[in-house]
Amino acid sequence: MKIKFQKYESGGNDFVLIDDRNNIYKLSPEKIRNICSRNFGVGSDGLILLKVSSVADIKMCYYNSDGLPSTLCGNGTRCLFSFSLSLGIIKKIAKIETSEGIYTVTISNKNLVSLKMKNIDDIILFDNKAYLNSGSPHHIEMTKDLNKVSVKKTGSSIRFSKRYFPDGTNVNFCNKISDKIFEIRTYERGVEDETLSCGTGATAVAIAVHAMGLTTENEIIIQTRGGELVISFETSQTGYKNIYLKGTTRFVFKGEY
Repeated sequence: MKIKFQKYESGGNDFVLIDDRNNIYKLSPEKIRNICSRNFGVGSDGLILLKVSSVADIKMCYYNSDGLPSTLCGNGTRCLFSFSLSLGIIKKIAKIETSEGIYTVTISNKNLVSLKMKNIDDIILFDNKAYLNSGSPHHIEMTKDLNKVSVKKTGSSIRFSKRYFPDGTNVNFCNKISDKIFEIRTYERGVEDETLSCGTGATAVAIAVHAMGLTTENEIIIQTRGGELVISFETSQTGYKNIYLKGTTRFVFKGEY
């Protein structure tokens, strides 16, 4: 069976998107891995099925490039919004059902796609590092020179370490440019390599650096290898609320697999 798809990216974090509102595609982990393969398939960090939702405007089924379902993907959710908007099945504000709950996404007149994240109350700080869940689990550690970090090697060792056994974690290496700007590199579990951008990772870093006292700003620009993401938030008595992940999305191409 031919599979019609479109490819979108945000900051170089790229996804194969498939309209499966009629439930016609039965994709095994092996098939998903083959589609996501950069050498033998379409090539992407993940695959997203657009489904009908009974509780929101649309439903998102997200798979990492290892073929397995995963937790929230911030950039992927925003790309799915743009994909669905292009199909004419949602408007400029939509509720999306994900594995982590229902999320609201909007688009500005400047095509800036904004995802409202869940509140974050539990932040663990230790040894100039942090751990929190921004829809997906993230380890954050500060480093002065990101160019010298072996993201795949060091990220993998942290991802599979005893501290995060058995589920593992995503790993972010972060450097402060200014009170407003931080640069990051991210190792993503499920991809098991560095990705050019990570939405939940950017969100986690913005919250972490504020909690660590590295900034007093409540809108942070996160520079990734693939572009910029903007995170805004408010503090609450228990943690952080009204958290928004903002950035552009881009249609790359469409085809049949």
